[in-house]
Formats: sequence, C-alpha cells, structure tokens
Amino acid sequence: MARYTGPVCKICRRNGIKLMLKGDRCYGAKCAVESNRRPYGPGEHGQKRRRKVSEYGTQLAEKQKVRYIYGILERQFRKNFAEAERRAGMPGENLLRIMETRLDNVVYRLGFADSRNQARQIVRHGHFAVNGRKTNVPSFEVKVGDIIAVREPSKKLEYFAVMGKELGRKNQPGWLSVDVAALAGRVLALPGRTEAEPGIQDNLIVEFYSR
Repeated sequence: MARYTGPVCKICRRNGIKLMLKGDRCYGAKCAVESNRRPYGPGEHGQKRRRKVSEYGTQLAEKQKVRYIYGILERQFRKNFAEAERRAGMPGENLLRIMETRLDNVVYRLGFADSRNQARQIVRHGHFAVNGRKTNVPSFEVKVGDIIAVREPSKKLEYFAVMGKELGRKNQPGWLSVDVAALAGRVLALPGRTEAEPGIQDNLIVEFYSR
C-alpha cells in the first residue's frame, strides 16, 4: 500500500478528532475539526446515518488512526508491533514508545518542524545528526542520552534561523530537553503511554493484531 498523499484534513474529519497532520493549520480557525463548517465525515455519504460499527471496525479504525498520526505504512507498522510484542512489558505501551522515539517524531516534538510530515522531510534531507553522526533515516530509534542536533552546514539555512527563534516558545514533552542556542535536543528518558498523542487506545491495536 502506497503512502497516502490526499487531503489530510479528510482523515481528521473521518476520525472526528485532530490528528495534527497539517502543522499550524491545526491550531487555527481553519482546522477542519474545530471550524464546525462540516461537522460530519468526508465523502458523499458523510452526512448519512451509518450502521453501528463492529468490534473489528473499531479496532481497525484505531490502528489506522495511529498509522496516520505517525505517518507509517502498514508493513512497517506491523513490524513495529511485532517488535513491541518481543520486548518486556505491555505491547501497547511498547508500540507507542517505538512510535514516539522515531527520529522524525523526536524532531517534531523538539519543535524543529510544524508537523511530523515536515519533520520526516528535513530528516531525509540530512539536516540532523544523532550524537554527532549524520542520520537521515526517519525511523531511526533514539535512546536515552542521545543528542539530536541540526548539522553545522544546515544551521546557515533560513529555515533553521526562523525555527531557532520559535524553539523557546514551543512546549517540549518532559522526556526531552532542548538547547535553543545550539539547535539541539537531548533524550532525557523513554516516553510512557501518557506522553504519546492523547486519545490513543493502544489496547484496541493489540486486540486487532491478536485476532
């Protein structure tokens, strides 16, 4: 299955919640979920009453929602879940931890990008280093103590000059710290379930893959 490239606001409307896929637009009056211009699902059947969703449909929708939030294809998401099951602890919490410690997500959480899609793009373009080593793999999993920094050649770009001024105004999660002057961040701890995107029911994802 190829990566979805259509209107992302439709995904938020379909799920009925903000998935933060559009960057700054998600915080403004134009947000498709909060504007109330179209308080129903997308498509020609969006306004019609739908039949009760089955248990399988609920689980599938939750899995798809998390995939869209983190921008991951099905094959990779399934591999991540298999890895989460192999690790000690609760599979659902392990899965969310794997999602949150992806390099593209950490770059987004630190405030270097307005969306995960934007973060994925600048990571792929080789603008970041992990512990001093250039890393352009969005799925790279960071660990406690890792330092994620903008590479020296990239600091001269206008993009990072603008982002550097905004870093101090953005809120970072407690498991990350940011050095505004150095355009760098550090992983202080591994994130827990409460530090992932709110509203995710990881138990439904576990049930979906356990069928």
